[in-house]
Amino acid sequence: MKKNAILIGLGLLIVLFFVGSAARFYRLDFVEQLSSIIHDYRLRLTMPRTLDDRIVIIDIDEKSLKEEGRWPWGRDRLAMLMDKLFDKYGVAVVGFDVVFAERDESSGLKVLQKLGQNQLKGDMSFQSTLSQIRPQLEYDNLFASKIKNRNVVLGYYLTNQKDQRASGMLPEPTFPSGSFKGHSVEFTTWNGYGANLPELQQAAASAGHFNPLVDFDGRVRRVPMLVEYDGAYYESLSLAMVRTLLGQTKLLPGFAEAKTGGYAGLEWLELDAAGGRLKIPVDSDVATFVPYRGGQGSFRYISITDVLHERVDPAQLKDKIILVGTTAPGLLDMRATPVSEVYPGVEVHANMISGILDQNLKERPAYMLGAEVVWLLLIGIALSFLLPLFTPAKAILASVFTLITTTGLSLVAWQYGNVLMPVANSLLMIALLFALDMSYGYFVESRTKRQITGLFGQYVPSELVEEMAKHPESVSMVGESREMTILFSDVRGFTTISEGLDPKELSLLMNEFLTPLSRVIYKHRGTIDKYMGDCIMAFWGAPLPDRDHARNAILAGIEMQATLQALQPHFKERGWPGIHVGVGINTGRVSVGNMGSEVRVAYTVMGDEVNLASRLEGITKQYGVGIIVGENTQNLVTDFLYRELDHVRVKGKDRPVAIYEPIALVSEASKALQDEVKLFHEVRRLYRKQDWDQAELQLMNLQRMSPGTALYGKYAERVAFFRKNPPNADWDGVFDFQTK
Repeated sequence: MKKNAILIGLGLLIVLFFVGSAARFYRLDFVEQLSSIIHDYRLRLTMPRTLDDRIVIIDIDEKSLKEEGRWPWGRDRLAMLMDKLFDKYGVAVVGFDVVFAERDESSGLKVLQKLGQNQLKGDMSFQSTLSQIRPQLEYDNLFASKIKNRNVVLGYYLTNQKDQRASGMLPEPTFPSGSFKGHSVEFTTWNGYGANLPELQQAAASAGHFNPLVDFDGRVRRVPMLVEYDGAYYESLSLAMVRTLLGQTKLLPGFAEAKTGGYAGLEWLELDAAGGRLKIPVDSDVATFVPYRGGQGSFRYISITDVLHERVDPAQLKDKIILVGTTAPGLLDMRATPVSEVYPGVEVHANMISGILDQNLKERPAYMLGAEVVWLLLIGIALSFLLPLFTPAKAILASVFTLITTTGLSLVAWQYGNVLMPVANSLLMIALLFALDMSYGYFVESRTKRQITGLFGQYVPSELVEEMAKHPESVSMVGESREMTILFSDVRGFTTISEGLDPKELSLLMNEFLTPLSRVIYKHRGTIDKYMGDCIMAFWGAPLPDRDHARNAILAGIEMQATLQALQPHFKERGWPGIHVGVGINTGRVSVGNMGSEVRVAYTVMGDEVNLASRLEGITKQYGVGIIVGENTQNLVTDFLYRELDHVRVKGKDRPVAIYEPIALVSEASKALQDEVKLFHEVRRLYRKQDWDQAELQLMNLQRMSPGTALYGKYAERVAFFRKNPPNADWDGVFDFQTK
């Protein structure tokens, strides 16, 4: 115990740190992020992935827009929809994931009234006819008459804009102002709204907001059941629809009272239904986790145009819960959720309705806070004392067993108790205690080795020094030919920058950006060949072989750009100009080894491929991009999304080469980004065909998609030049550079 006193003490400090987080003494963002990730995995692992046929989504889809015309439609058609749904199909309740905030003037009534007041003022026949047809042309009143005395629930949204915008008419609040006086309830509060026309709201059975809570990563995991506006409290669309379905049943708040009387938090809501009470657990934001059944399509979708034209089997809609919403991309009602990056917002409400009716909503009761603290203390103290006494193998087994036990308990509570057991603090604490135990001996007992590694690490990455020490036979300083990847990085406009700074400031500036860029190269196993003023030359594949040399170089180049971008605010604070670098990367066979003279020798690389890497860096500014890689590099690294920039002949080279801009890993590139790259490749094809008109048209589309991309403007200039100065008949589409 005495020998491990420091290690045990550090372990107990880690335990106290995470206990404080669990007890809500402070908030740790990384714990919240991990908690959300765990929630998503548990959800996807246990989703039933079945179809709930009680709920049908009447979809304003592309098919409907094609048949009926662009949205919004005249409310006479929505009035007809109500008759179809209730009279022909016999649905139970209809909810609109749509706001009717503006008046419908598509009938032409305004024009007819103006004619009656002016040109046809004395035409009694016209006036009589207008008076007769006016009710049929007042589409808003017609729609209102069709939803009156029917189970129709309207939707509206709330906002927190600075101007406190309010339009339309809100429904009567679910709970009036002062209903929760004396209770510590942290409602989501809004200062504005966009609601429906008064005549529509007054005719509807109810209305509910469709605002979800969007988490830090942009995903929708929760929906607030009650929100606060102007002191009153309003229910969600899903809750309003269930209450309407059950005959406007009363909503009752549920408070968990501590024995001491010190706690009076709102923990659930109850619906007093005929078949028993339905319980809706809520968290501290009075929100409920969405019980996603599966990916998109967990509910039946029927095109709204098929309903209007009676092309639907009545059995599919009889006594169903109807949600009217949209999946048409142009109407922009898509959400990012734990089950899909692109998910229809209307289906979020469908999942909530299904979860309330099935009573399978997950809850996080108040007692879980105390349970988490007790569990952290129990396993944390045990591991703090036991791990230092164990061998590495036993320490691994003990840590893994504790991780599995914690994870297993949380899954059992989730699946069979509908309880959200928080485990992020526990998992992080176990991992950190294990890491502390494993690393403590290394940092204490290997101090001398680390000092040596630090010394040689000034020249190559420390991990390479360690590998060289372990396997000296794999290292040769004698010149040899190898396939390697070379990177050049140079500051744009450095001469102008240096002229504006005194020597001391210039030296400090160079150190401020060269140091982090060098660390990035080291991080990705690169070797820095030399600094040439503001230029960095690095290579991969020596002194130790690296089969991923091309990939590591690209990753380093991308991170160098990101690192430099993050430094810009710091430069601005110091009064320094912004620093931007171009990065050129090329792969090929080069000579590497000790080279020089009897006076001085350096371990470096030489060859045509090195020169090409330097040329590629030099032309980055010609294309307005940060990184250019040669075709050899692109061929070796296939899991990146590339933009093929051009075929060029650089100065000093006769053979043209294809050049590319690495955008991102294919697995991380969004669909929109991939489509943009495909469109640019189409522009390149048209450019090589000398189809200047079509190339210019697609470039205009690209500039609208991404106005900040300088490449598109440069190609537009080139197309305009070639239109006026057509190239020779034997033009091969290659662009010649006459300068370095």
